[in-house]
Amino acid sequence: MLLTINHTTRYDYDAPVDYALQQLRLTPPTLAQQDVRRWELTVEGGKIETQYRDHNGAQVHLVSVEPGTQQVSITAAGEVETVDTAGVLGKIYGPGPLWFYRKSTPSTQAGEGIRALAAPLADAPDMLSALHALSASILIAAPYKIGETYAETTAEAALMGGSGVCQDHAQMFVAAARVAGLPARYVSGYLMMDDRVDQDASHAWAEAHLDDLGWVGFDVSNGISPDARYVRLAHGLDYRQAAPISGLRQGSSDETMIVSLQIQQ
Repeated sequence: MLLTINHTTRYDYDAPVDYALQQLRLTPPTLAQQDVRRWELTVEGGKIETQYRDHNGAQVHLVSVEPGTQQVSITAAGEVETVDTAGVLGKIYGPGPLWFYRKSTPSTQAGEGIRALAAPLADAPDMLSALHALSASILIAAPYKIGETYAETTAEAALMGGSGVCQDHAQMFVAAARVAGLPARYVSGYLMMDDRVDQDASHAWAEAHLDDLGWVGFDVSNGISPDARYVRLAHGLDYRQAAPISGLRQGSSDETMIVSLQIQQ
């Protein structure tokens, strides 16, 4: 499946910005599941200072904002050819060892709720089926709902609140999988929707590592494993490590963000 993606994030400031720096994880890697035919990053109101691979293997571009600017626009666009592997990424490993993905973070620290979700994994005879069941149980416990959580909401807090979005669902899944001793990670990327071209945000899902299959993906929010409609950007221990755009700024200006995302075949 050949997917065409155009993703623009625009920041408007009500006063000139003194200093700002953004990390962009907006470059999809070429893997067995996806072949990047063409891809381009463009920045208006700033410039790309350098690029590097982070400790999870993602391509990162470091963008500085021009002093005094009041608008910054970042666009990632291109074409990616994808294939359906039923969510199995396989035994593909980067700089991070498997034990690293068993580590908890403040966002994925397991409390009583997460531990209860993870309990059936302890003696599961078929771990793959148990992980699919975990995905389903998370969606029942915390149905998809916009506006109830935010970027800093932890997995446990979202679960206790009884709702979440894809970011929360992915963090709940990796937190529970790690309770069972499995390496697990958060994945950021894109999903082509069947009923629309225009979207409000990028997507997120989770992966767990099984000895026989390698890395296997689970999209809790949609109740499926990633197929040919998915394009991965980056992965990490949690949202913070895999966020498509993150950064900092100095100054007293207020910020407004507008996202424009189109994905089509």
